[in-house]
Amino acid sequence: MAEPQNFKNHTKLVPGFHYFVLPVLVINFVWAVRHAWRVLTPDTEMQVLLAAALFVGFGLTRGFALKVQDRVIRLEMQLRLERLLSAEMRVRIPEFTLGQLVSLRFASDAELPALARKVLDEKLENRSAIKKLVTNWQADNLRA
Repeated sequence: MAEPQNFKNHTKLVPGFHYFVLPVLVINFVWAVRHAWRVLTPDTEMQVLLAAALFVGFGLTRGFALKVQDRVIRLEMQLRLERLLSAEMRVRIPEFTLGQLVSLRFASDAELPALARKVLDEKLENRSAIKKLVTNWQADNLRA
């Protein structure tokens, strides 16, 4: 059984992407540049261009998935805050930055109202610092 998620192990590595696709793309780009350096032809130029496009394309694809994930987290957190905060705090929901909402998602429902107030009142922006304030960590195992 896997260790329960907490601050120290909550980052997500996707082995197929981080340990296979990314290294292969880097090797492919380096190989194409090296080959073009030795034998500069329109074909080798195209190989370098294609290798660069693949590398950038996969990076953008990963970035798009993470952006959509952040938008879903923002919506989820706005709904949670609407449900859990007092009337006086609900009006402050638009003050939260995306980074603050993403960091607060790990807080339990019981501790979220107090943490939300602290984050806004003290203008805490550092994602790691906010996550370290969470005492009852709620795992997010559905991340992209």
